[in-house]
Parts: sequence; C-alpha cells; structure tokens
Amino acid sequence: MHTGTIPGRLPAVVWVLAAGTFLMGTTEFVIAGLLPELADDLGVSVSQAGLLITAFALGMIIGSPTMALATLRLPQRRTLVLALAVFSLGHVVAALSGSFGIVLAARVVTALATGAFWSVGFVVATAAAGPRNSTRAIGVMMGGLTLANVIGVPIGSLAGQFTGWRGPFWALAALSALAAAVIGRFIPTREQRVEVSVRAEIRALRQGRLWLALAAAMLIMGGVLAAYSYLTPLLTDRAGIPAGAVPLALIAFGAGALGGTNAGGRLGDRRPMATTITAAAATAVVLFLMIPLSTSPVAAIVLVFLMALNGFTVNPVVTALAVRYAGDAPTLTSALSTSAFNAGIAAGTAVAGTALESLGVTGPSLVGAVTAALTLLPLTALAVRSRRTKPTGLDHEKEEVAVPC
Repeated sequence: MHTGTIPGRLPAVVWVLAAGTFLMGTTEFVIAGLLPELADDLGVSVSQAGLLITAFALGMIIGSPTMALATLRLPQRRTLVLALAVFSLGHVVAALSGSFGIVLAARVVTALATGAFWSVGFVVATAAAGPRNSTRAIGVMMGGLTLANVIGVPIGSLAGQFTGWRGPFWALAALSALAAAVIGRFIPTREQRVEVSVRAEIRALRQGRLWLALAAAMLIMGGVLAAYSYLTPLLTDRAGIPAGAVPLALIAFGAGALGGTNAGGRLGDRRPMATTITAAAATAVVLFLMIPLSTSPVAAIVLVFLMALNGFTVNPVVTALAVRYAGDAPTLTSALSTSAFNAGIAAGTAVAGTALESLGVTGPSLVGAVTAALTLLPLTALAVRSRRTKPTGLDHEKEEVAVPC
C-alpha cells in the first residue's frame, strides 16, 4: 500500500473510499430536499419528517464508536463490504414501507452501517496516504460527502419530484450494492495490527486536545445542518424560489461544501488553527446575515453557498487533528469524530425543527448562527493548548490567518 511519502500524491484507495462516502452522504442529506413529498406520503408534518435526519444522525452517534470497537479485529475490507451491504438492505426496507416508524428504523440501521464504513474508512485513508498527506486524504474522503451535496442530493431531490421519494431510495440501494462489489475487488486486504486492542483505543481518549477537536466538529456541523435541513421552506416561503428550482439552489450548498472541504484539506496541514477559527467565525456571520437578507432569491443562494464554503472548511482539519492526537490507536477516535459531527446534526436539526415552528422559517438560521459562533470556544482553547505544547506534523502551524471565503 502506498505510504504517502510523496507530498500531493494520494493512493487510489482514498478515491475508492470517497466514492463510498458519496453514496452515504447522499442518503444522509437528500431527505432535506424530499421533506414535503415524504411528509405527504407518510402522513406526517414537515417538522416530523425532519426527524428522519435526526434519527440518521443519532444512529451515527451510537453506531460509529460501537461498530468501530465491534469490528476492531475484523479485516478492514470485510468491514467496509458488510457495511455497504447493510446500507443497501436498509434502503430496500425503507422503499418498500408505508410506515413512518419503519422508515425511521431503517434510517437508524443505515446510519449504523455508515458509521462503521466511515470509522474504518478514515483509518484506511490516512494510513494509505501517510502523515504528510493525511489531512488531504481525509479532505478527499469528505469530498465524496460534499460532492454528494453537489450532485447526489440535487439529483435525488429532482428525481423525487417525478418518482416520489422512494425512487432515490431504490437508486441508492442499487448503487451501494454495486459499491460493495467494487470495494471488495479493489481495496487491498489489510489486517489490523496485532497490537491494536480495545484498551489501547480507549487509552487514546485521554488527550484533552482530542475532546476540544471533537467539540468543534460537533458544533460547526450542528450549526450548518440546523440551517441546511430546513432550507426548503426558507427558500420557497421567504425567498420566493419555486419549489421546482430548490434542487438547483441546493447545488450552491454542495458547491460551497466541496470548495470548503478542498480548502480545509489543503490549508489544514500547514495552518490548522488559523484556518478553522477564521472559517468558523465566517460561518456564524453568514448565518446571521441569512436572517435579514434571505428575502432576496439571489442573496439567499449566495449565502447558502458561503455557509457551506466556510462551514465545511473546518471538517477535514478537526477530523485529521483528532486522528493524529490518537497516535497508534486511531479507529475509535475516527469513529468518535463521525459521532461528533452527527451529534451536532442531531441536536442542531432537533432544535431547528422547534425553532421553525415557533420562530418561522428564519428560526433554523438563528439556531445555526449561534451554534457556529460557539465553535470558536473549543477552537480557541485548542489553539492556546497547541501553542503551549508544540506538537509535530498536523498541528504545527505558523499563525497566519487563512480566509477561506
């Protein structure tokens, strides 16, 4: 396997894993574009249908660390293939059901599979890329997630308007089954090291800086997804964008997320703290501006783009930092990074759903702005601790402000 010793060059396995995260990112976020259709078909309100996003996030919170420990001694390739197979089956069950409760349960099952895939996938990607390219490798893997927002989510939302919400679910079931076969064929067999143990993985959690990075991951994703999950009513009811054009507006979010992930992956190895602090502050400002300026369709779409651009710049950096702090036991830490992101999504979407009902369509943006601003607290504490104990590699940085937007 490629060791990643040549700066800028990534092994093929990283790109294969990115394809898997593309499918899983599509299923996590496509619900945001299908909420009205899904709510009508299953006989629930739009805010209740939003629980399908929350449930997926909760499944990721529980599933990522649990599945990471449960599969610790399994061959990594087998874990990735089984995760995709379960992911496919979960979509089949959801597409066949007319019960909101069953669809909700299927979302939790697919989330468990996603957690297993991501926790192992991050470890495989960083090990293959080597320390010089670890942040970029995670950025590419997350690029599959953000590309899902550029291509997968808009196409899924558009297809859902013609075929109903079940059409995208059937497509995801088929594509993930295909991805399982591809990964089984092309990812090299790589057994876990014999010294890896549950005790070693848990011992790695003693790092204080690790928990600051996880807190930042939780808050920034909670802020962005609080606003994103309820973009459809904001764009249609306040900005006056036709419902049929909402998928096109979601492309702006996906493009921003893709650009942000790329920026974080490239800047994070050199200036992690300046990059994350600047991006988090910019995210909070953009979300605050969305409240008064979202009456204009053009301004609303530009702000959606900037929200994603800045918010997703933080993701690969804090994930790579967390994995680096774990040292030789990164699997559980990688899983907890996924849990942290989804803890933010679960909390953010739940509070945003309540804000939607009590404050109107700008309520989720307010929730997002406050949450993104709170991200500055753990990031600032992490910057202070990093200055006191200068580590090597990822967290070594010249304090130059990197403006991602």
